[in-house]
Amino acid sequence: MLQKVRKAVFPVGGLGTRFLPATKAMPKEMLPVVDKPLIQYAVDEARAAGIEEFIFVTGRGKVTIEDHFDRSFELEKVLEERGKIDALETLAEHLPQTGSVAYIRQHEPLGLGHAVWCAKNYVGDEPFAVILADDLILSEKPCLKQMIDVRDELGGGNILAAMEVPHEHTSRYGIVKPGFDDGKKVEIKDLVEKPDPQNAPSDLAVIGRYILEPTVFGLLENQARGAGNEIQLTDALSSLLNTSPFYGLRFDGTRFDCGDKIGFLQANIAFALQRSDMNREVADFIRKMAADL
Repeated sequence: MLQKVRKAVFPVGGLGTRFLPATKAMPKEMLPVVDKPLIQYAVDEARAAGIEEFIFVTGRGKVTIEDHFDRSFELEKVLEERGKIDALETLAEHLPQTGSVAYIRQHEPLGLGHAVWCAKNYVGDEPFAVILADDLILSEKPCLKQMIDVRDELGGGNILAAMEVPHEHTSRYGIVKPGFDDGKKVEIKDLVEKPDPQNAPSDLAVIGRYILEPTVFGLLENQARGAGNEIQLTDALSSLLNTSPFYGLRFDGTRFDCGDKIGFLQANIAFALQRSDMNREVADFIRKMAADL
């Protein structure tokens, strides 16, 4: 019987230096897109995909994230007294169930592979998801749900979200060497972390959504350093390719790199245009600003 994906790991220990000074005292994952922080979008996507347990790998200065996913009795009392019932309901609907959230401290920022390894004892011996909040995906069907459905179809294995990137940008991503490819699912024959464009095996990049088998922890255990002198998740996955089924999924949706200032601004515009309560005003403003250029 196929084991269900019940747990998701959220690596949120990064420093967010590209958004200084905004992130000097606020975690980058708490930067808002319209009226919701990035980490909330990530958790909502996980919940919509059937995830039951949420594991945050944090670092120093990330207590705001913990507070965000906790009740604020003082705020709730004020909202209740003022009759702000809609606001109260909004707070309640985005709050995970009691006992479903865990936090583990990553004492040193040693890379994504190290952050995932830190969650080992919480994940245990079962498949799990990894979601990077920086990668915000606008889609009708949540990206992680698309991946879980493909995993169910294939009968298990490791599934990575993938998208085509400009050839000159391959040095920014983990890049797939493809095998069988039906246009949607692609067999992963190899993974190369941030290759120079002249050495890239394709233009198909892995982005911040993973469904992984727990065997990856055994390879992350050795703490081997890779690109950037960090413990790279891509390197551990490359070592698993001959022992576990690996597929990339070209997901339906638009991905925004919210770790980049332009990507973050684009996400705010795109998500605002999806909102019936503001899309006309936002569209009118964009047209006016564009006309003045």
